[in-house]
Amino acid sequence: VQLQASGGGLVEAGGSLRLSCAASGPIFGRYAIAWFRQAPGKEREFVGSRSRTGGGTSYADSVRGRFTISTDNTKTTAYLQMNNVNAEDTAVYTCAASSQIIWSSRYDAGAYAYWGQGTQVTVSS
Repeated sequence: VQLQASGGGLVEAGGSLRLSCAASGPIFGRYAIAWFRQAPGKEREFVGSRSRTGGGTSYADSVRGRFTISTDNTKTTAYLQMNNVNAEDTAVYTCAASSQIIWSSRYDAGAYAYWGQGTQVTVSS
């Protein structure tokens, strides 16, 4: 599957932004989806993941309660809804997918075989 992330941009602190991850084919029921981010000078970090059927989701402590991963009705696009953003959310965000992930490894970037390009999110204070 090929992935394409989009939707990044400049947003004020406290605002909202929705990132999209468009897949070349159906992802619901076939791929677990995750979002990672990397800020300048920092290592890539896990943001959140959604299981193949959507029955399981996980989020980093830093975004839990503010960010939500979902898929659309066509099941070919995943979203990262970002609410109440702050300056620490500034980073390049990338979506990833895995068809054979062991759920316990969902936090590990190495568990995902498919990656989209990054989209920049900048939060102004």
